[in-house]
Amino acid sequence: MSVPQSQFVYERRIAFAETDMAGIVHFSNYYRLMEEAEHAYFRSLDLSIMHRREDGVIVGWPRVNTHCQYLAPARYEDIIQVYVDVERLGVKSITWSMAIYRGETKLAQGRMKTACCLCRADHTLESIPIASPYADKLQESPYLGQSEPVTG
Repeated sequence: MSVPQSQFVYERRIAFAETDMAGIVHFSNYYRLMEEAEHAYFRSLDLSIMHRREDGVIVGWPRVNTHCQYLAPARYEDIIQVYVDVERLGVKSITWSMAIYRGETKLAQGRMKTACCLCRADHTLESIPIASPYADKLQESPYLGQSEPVTG
């Protein structure tokens, strides 16, 4: 067994507050883990999930679709890795592919689609084409489509 190659890997320890009474990570926290990994990936490229333009309007990335499949439980104190890949870089959106592992054990796999949007002070959103600096630094993963490791 081996872990996948990926554009970015985010690692951290599971906190007690993320678990249920059995010490197993609550299902909703897998979405938080994916979002944390997305933010860390942006930071690794000197980008942010929120960018304030000179005119004061914020460019942000609201979710338009998410999915997570649970394969094995994560528990309190586990050190997990979230493998992050840009599956598809569209004109106005990014589709993220995420795989969550504990060592060589695949715990979950997920996908998020985020839209590049102007987030105005009046709380209205407008989707826009992905522009600089995001368009300059983001690229589709060369690793997707390779064979997935067998999980145990």
